[in-house]
Amino acid sequence: MSDISDKMSDRRMKDHRITVRFPPELHRRLKAAARRTGTRESDLVRGAVELQLEAEEGSLTAYEHAKKAGLIGAVKGTTRDLSTNPKYFDGFGDS
Repeated sequence: MSDISDKMSDRRMKDHRITVRFPPELHRRLKAAARRTGTRESDLVRGAVELQLEAEEGSLTAYEHAKKAGLIGAVKGTTRDLSTNPKYFDGFGDS
């Protein structure tokens, strides 16, 4: 919603709304940046959140990406000690 009325200020953004509280100095800086760039405060906040999330996703390790994709984990219904029990290695590496 816009700060002035009870109608949506951006017809494309009707899905979710959150409330964010800013300390006075940060809010002053946000308002100044919005005025300076000719955009809305909400657009600046949305852009900052997108940049932060992209940076976090870009900093994931290969392991974290695989885990996030569901490629790492326990396989149900199999032997629990498959990687540590020597009996499963009989003949491994023999030519």
